[in-house]
Amino acid sequence: MRAVRIPRAGGPEVLEWGAEEDPVPGPEELLVRVHASALNRADILQRMGRYPPPPGAPPQVPGLEYAGEVVHCGPRVAQWRPGDRVMGLVAGGAHAEYVVVHERTALRITPALGWEE
Repeated sequence: MRAVRIPRAGGPEVLEWGAEEDPVPGPEELLVRVHASALNRADILQRMGRYPPPPGAPPQVPGLEYAGEVVHCGPRVAQWRPGDRVMGLVAGGAHAEYVVVHERTALRITPALGWEE
């Protein structure tokens, strides 16, 4: 998949659009195709080398908020199906084509809202 990457600390010029491994959902996780993500202060601080991502988060891919469509569900997922519109927070990695989230952390997006909203 493609993702925004932070190869080294610095200003906006260090950001690159590059290839990352496709994430694989676990038994209670969703694979979400990201349609929108947000830029926040933590992302800027991470780019500057002043905010290390939490353990388990992709070390070079920022992004804490996402909105997208479920494309695959782990075998023990009970409340979601492919095609469902979801949003939520993650420890990192939302500035990418795909993100994996635990099913309990996803929130349903009402059809009245667009991806960016």
